[in-house]
Amino acid sequence: MASLLNGCANLQSRSFLYLEKGHLQASRVHGISFKKLTEIEISRFSSISRLSCTKNHNFSQSTRIYSTRTATRASLQDKENATKYFDFVVIGSGVAGLRYALEVSKHGSVAIITKAEPYESNTQYAQGGVSAVLCPTDSVESHMQDTIVAGAYLCDEETVRVVCTEGPDRVKELIAMGASFDHGEDGRLHLAREGGHSHNRIVHAADMTGREIERALLHAVDNDPNIFLFGHHFAIDLLTSQDKNGMHCHGVDAFNTETRKVIRFMSKVTLLASGGAGHIYPMTTNPPVATGDGVAMAHRAQAVISNMEFVQFHPTALADEGLPLTPAKRRDNAFLITEAVRGDGGILYNQSKQRFMPLYDERAELAPRDIVARSIDDQLKKRGEKYVLLNISHKPREKILSHFPNIAAECLKFGLDITHEAIPVIPAAHYMCGGVRAGLEGQTNVRGLYVAGEVACTGLHGANRLASNSLLEALVFARRAVQPSINCMEKTSLNPNFLTRWARPVPPLTLKDSTVDKIDKRTREIRLELQSVMWEYVGIVRSTNRLKMAEWKIGDLEREWEEYVFRRGWKPNMVGLEACEMRNLFCCARLVVESALSRHESRGLHFTEDFPYLEESKRKPTIIFPAALPKLTWSSQQLHKQLQC
Repeated sequence: MASLLNGCANLQSRSFLYLEKGHLQASRVHGISFKKLTEIEISRFSSISRLSCTKNHNFSQSTRIYSTRTATRASLQDKENATKYFDFVVIGSGVAGLRYALEVSKHGSVAIITKAEPYESNTQYAQGGVSAVLCPTDSVESHMQDTIVAGAYLCDEETVRVVCTEGPDRVKELIAMGASFDHGEDGRLHLAREGGHSHNRIVHAADMTGREIERALLHAVDNDPNIFLFGHHFAIDLLTSQDKNGMHCHGVDAFNTETRKVIRFMSKVTLLASGGAGHIYPMTTNPPVATGDGVAMAHRAQAVISNMEFVQFHPTALADEGLPLTPAKRRDNAFLITEAVRGDGGILYNQSKQRFMPLYDERAELAPRDIVARSIDDQLKKRGEKYVLLNISHKPREKILSHFPNIAAECLKFGLDITHEAIPVIPAAHYMCGGVRAGLEGQTNVRGLYVAGEVACTGLHGANRLASNSLLEALVFARRAVQPSINCMEKTSLNPNFLTRWARPVPPLTLKDSTVDKIDKRTREIRLELQSVMWEYVGIVRSTNRLKMAEWKIGDLEREWEEYVFRRGWKPNMVGLEACEMRNLFCCARLVVESALSRHESRGLHFTEDFPYLEESKRKPTIIFPAALPKLTWSSQQLHKQLQC
């Protein structure tokens, strides 16, 4: 595998590079500011070119499967219908992917591929809202300052200014498209406040904002004749080639989990908007689809990855063990208790009814999420308890039910009335602040590949995401990626001869069903073991010894899993949902651990007992360049390259 920069370090040795003042330097730590990377002609160091190229909600979730138009109207296909050609391919159907698709569809054909139903995304589960400066007493400068402080001063200031400045227009566009947000008695948008914010600036739809945004965008997509939705299509690997100008993306291979066929999507431009990697942990607010597919695919395609050590644990997920009635089965994902509960006056207590947040931070319950999560973690460890209590019952009943109807209904199903009783809560993995390194227009170092949403690392969040800045970032960068994508599309042609460049992954049709069942069963067991390792050794509070132990255990688990599946006849080019997700989970887990080991300080979401203080000299993003040498693990290699001559 060619490296992005000459002399670029191998991830396995945790030797990272950073550029500073125009010089190439090797370091065992990390990081460059992305601004420096884009300002320097990195082509001097390698063959890779410079980075370019009134409240009325209907919250009932429709079970309708959105229409999937046949691709013949806007694309060429081969005789077996196994290859489809589009101007744009979007991987992911959350807010970033849908918003982008609606804009680029004005200029060409668009395929949206998503691994489950179109509405099943992290956006769908976002409760809090969208932060934006929409009040005369608020300001862009104030929003910027709150973002930078929450991000532990690791944020890229130019990115922060762009997002905070353009955010209000993006919210207004959503409203114009039919998204319905809460209004106050004065008829104006009701603006909530959440932890880390100095003003009320959260636009919301009760406590189901993401669901409302997803509804509005999917409705618009379904009415767009140039957009074609492909549900239950799992993105396997990006199709890439390399020449003197660097790495290029030509689309993606996808596995249709219903027909068990591999479909090749050839495109002039690809947007990666596949969400996060919450399921590297056993306790996460993310839906089951969040298995790090985008970051893993991009890493295998030699995209630059950044800041993977910064995993945000939401302080308050519903702790089922503390409910009067325990759920009959384990949830696929933890139920989120939105930040807005604390923003609305919710108070945290331990099980002895002692309020503890003022002991940790003068902002108490309104401190940023990293501080609240560590405080809860400390209380649980000191007291040997499994959850703490979040109480909002001192507020008027009507206000609670109006602001948090979804939370109230969920708790009531298990015998808990939040208007009279405290909610049992526990931290859970929630958001990846790191991801695929992106420029100000969503561009990556791979030509023709753009990123937006949680899969991207734009520099906005720094070391810790400010509450409700995620939907905002997705909207802003989805829109900013549009014009450069159109320019790229107009300069690119689709060559059917390219098909011979990549061997096709294949489903395991040559194996007995009983063998595949055994492989899937063992894969699920390994997955649980990986999640346990990540929770135990790479959680809210870390140490060098525990991180090294995680590194060893993950490597051992991955080798064990590979040996198991290959010994039973599985081939490196075979695909299945369980196996593909497992590859991506292993890849992302390793990236998080390696990045965490490289940061010798405590900053934001990364707190390590060995380096408990913030170090100004370490205020650099962690950068993972493509490895100088190929890694030997299955999860680090593109499947179609296994058979490539």
